[in-house]
Amino acid sequence: MSSASLPAALASGQQPLAVALLSGGLDSATAAALAIETGYRVIGLSFDYGQRHRRELAAAAAVAEALQLAEHHTISVNLAAWGGSALTDAAIAVPTGGVEAGVIPSTYVPGRNTVFIALGLSLAEARGAQKLVLGVNAVDYSGYPDCRPDYLAAFQTLADLATKAGREGHGPQLWAPLVAWSKTEIVRQALRLNVPIATTWSCYSGGEQPCGVCDSCRIRDAALIEAGRADLASAG
Repeated sequence: MSSASLPAALASGQQPLAVALLSGGLDSATAAALAIETGYRVIGLSFDYGQRHRRELAAAAAVAEALQLAEHHTISVNLAAWGGSALTDAAIAVPTGGVEAGVIPSTYVPGRNTVFIALGLSLAEARGAQKLVLGVNAVDYSGYPDCRPDYLAAFQTLADLATKAGREGHGPQLWAPLVAWSKTEIVRQALRLNVPIATTWSCYSGGEQPCGVCDSCRIRDAALIEAGRADLASAG
């Protein structure tokens, strides 16, 4: 990317800063790597929200180390206290039957991205970051309402109104480079960027090994196989 398309901080000789929400999954790791490639110094932010697949937090820490992020923070926000999702309520089974078009699955966590982006925005403004990097995807996943372009556009409007930096015209910009990519394209870009794919974690089931049958595992595995890396799929 040319210096003309980078923030003024980089053009003036200072490396620009970004905050990346880092779940430990493939998508957020790839988005963070893209930010680094673009010239940003990246701070990672992860959340322990009571998810049954807390194994992803260890993956997030490993990804942060592999990508040599400037900092990595993990904070607790207990969304499991009121349940409402297969990811936070043990009484709700993780679905394995595939994603049904037009139906938001039980793995949707009420308000999750709204909470996470708000906290990421707080960190970004406090540190003077130019971007808030999000690994959300609206194509191959489950049509979650808080992963869609209209939601991101609305949140950007909110961010510009809700922050001192935004009111002054230099607030953090939400950046979701993967939002319209297929899962296979994400895998291909991850391979190009040397993202530690084997270190990332996508399984929703809560075990120590990927289950290979939940929707998240199956979508990831299908993309890895299509990209020619069946060796990285759950079944190996």
